[in-house]
Amino acid sequence: MVHIEGVLQVTDETFAAEVLGSDIPVLVDFTADWCPPCRMIAPVLSQVSGEQQGRLKVVSLDVDTNPETQAAFGVLSMPTLIVFQRGEPVKSLVGARPKHRLMQELDGLF
Repeated sequence: MVHIEGVLQVTDETFAAEVLGSDIPVLVDFTADWCPPCRMIAPVLSQVSGEQQGRLKVVSLDVDTNPETQAAFGVLSMPTLIVFQRGEPVKSLVGARPKHRLMQELDGLF
């Protein structure tokens, strides 16, 4: 599993509590070990997690070991980033991107 410093790893079992039940917006990184772009975006997500602590929660879900959540949200490509607010998906992004572009795309969501 791609470990991202400062980013909580969620599973099919913990997804509802950690993501859907969160009081603040949550950015979910749907990732896989075999995915080079996933490794490329990992340091970006680590930075965003640290800088936005308390405003945006960043979590990671390994699609290979958590197929139920992946299927529930129709995730087909990795990395897919989905922002959830009050338990609902509000924005979906596919592919790695630099931090400044990610922050532009997330502007206004948290």
